[in-house]
Amino acid sequence: MAKAKSVLRGDPRLEKLRWSGRLSLTSRILFVNVLPLVLLGGGVLYLDSYRKQLLDERFKLALVEAQITAEALAGATPQRQEALLIQIGKEQRLRIRVYGPAGNLESDSFQLAPPSFDLPEPSEVDQTDFALRTDRWFDRVVGAPALPDYRQPEMDSVDAWPELVRAREESLTQIVLRDAPDGTHVINAAAPVGLDGDTLLITRNPVDITQSVREARTTVAMVVLLFLLVSTLLSFFLAQTIVRPLRELVQAAVRVRQGRDRQVEVPRLPDRRDEIGMLARAVSDMTAALRHRIDAVESFAADVAHEIKNPLASLRSATESLAKVDDPELRAQLLDIATHDVRRIDRLVTEISDASRIDAEMSRTEFERVDMAELLQNTVASREERGENEGRKITITTKGEAHVVSGVGIRLERIIENLLDNAVSFSPAGGTIDAQLVRREGRCVLTICDEGPGIPEEKREKVFHRFHSDRPEGEDFGNHSGLGLAIGRTIADAHEGTLHVEGRPDGRSGACFVLDLPAAPR
Repeated sequence: MAKAKSVLRGDPRLEKLRWSGRLSLTSRILFVNVLPLVLLGGGVLYLDSYRKQLLDERFKLALVEAQITAEALAGATPQRQEALLIQIGKEQRLRIRVYGPAGNLESDSFQLAPPSFDLPEPSEVDQTDFALRTDRWFDRVVGAPALPDYRQPEMDSVDAWPELVRAREESLTQIVLRDAPDGTHVINAAAPVGLDGDTLLITRNPVDITQSVREARTTVAMVVLLFLLVSTLLSFFLAQTIVRPLRELVQAAVRVRQGRDRQVEVPRLPDRRDEIGMLARAVSDMTAALRHRIDAVESFAADVAHEIKNPLASLRSATESLAKVDDPELRAQLLDIATHDVRRIDRLVTEISDASRIDAEMSRTEFERVDMAELLQNTVASREERGENEGRKITITTKGEAHVVSGVGIRLERIIENLLDNAVSFSPAGGTIDAQLVRREGRCVLTICDEGPGIPEEKREKVFHRFHSDRPEGEDFGNHSGLGLAIGRTIADAHEGTLHVEGRPDGRSGACFVLDLPAAPR
């Protein structure tokens, strides 16, 4: 049963499960869902930067206007001052006020001529207006500092405007930004006028800045909404590309679990190079491995029943005949037959137990460094002491150094034992068994050759099948279970190695069994 695991372990189809380098589902989902947020965040930052840039330009303009107007008013007659206030206020859409040395208001362009702009009172503004509420939300999002409200004082004097007070104290132009009740901005620029102690206050309501920002904000909102719509549609499409193949996999998995159709095809989705495709191919390979394992178990069970049935039938016949036979010699023969059958059944049960648990045992065992040369020599010496070589001579040849592999020593010894058992069975009495251990290209290769009749090429793979027993002439039937070579290959597969048979390289009759294992790193 370990064969299924080893086949999948070396299966080139597993290469398809490796990451292809294309966009993963995680990347696609993040892209689809994060893009509108990125656009929204970028749009907000752009709008904030855009508004600051416009305000900076107006600050510079207000500074220049205040200084130029102050110079123009300095030394002018009262009549000329009023004419300049009217002309500049009308042309530049400004409110210009001049305060005397005592701090009282002396001239106001809005009193001398019709106002160039009109600021509503707070009571006149609808606080639920969408544009106004959006302005406040936008300011909170970008963390804009709160601006003082613009209020027209009841007693208009220098003391009512902090910027005028500072301009008088520092003799420098002062600029202050305030919020109008309708959400627009108000820019105040205060500057000293001449040397007589007069002070100038210029007020501008740059409505175009607010309008430009709102128009840009509307454009950004439309772009974000458009991308949000596209993102939603792409999300639905992406969900379908995920859900549909998953449903197909679920349906196939349910049919496999129910076992109603042994030929259920699990979709492999070869065109998908993302996680779904990797999952589909993994499930398909897993299903193939399970089928292989189930088929192996069923075949194994059938073979076990067949192999045990013969000695049981013989044992039953012998025991039933014992009660009817009085001849001591014949009874002794029947007892020998029964004893032989019991040993045969015991051997079968032991081999079957080993064959069934090796796969699970090898998957849990931690490998260690095993010196194959030392293991081979110890195994041959132990067999000589037990007389299991039956007069056959075993020669050991090692080529190269460090014949060390990673594995389970007792299981690798089992392979050697089984190969030597097989070689002893087929070698003639007094024959020689050659065991050669070679290290080449990062592999440790053990070859055990006998002097038997050899194995035809078309039958070489069959000898590794369970319960295959093509025994030499003259050997008592039932002395071997037919599981030794199958167990050996199972252990070799679990060590990521191979076990196969080939003809003798010297052209003589006989067979060579080759165990090829990866060498452990030095």
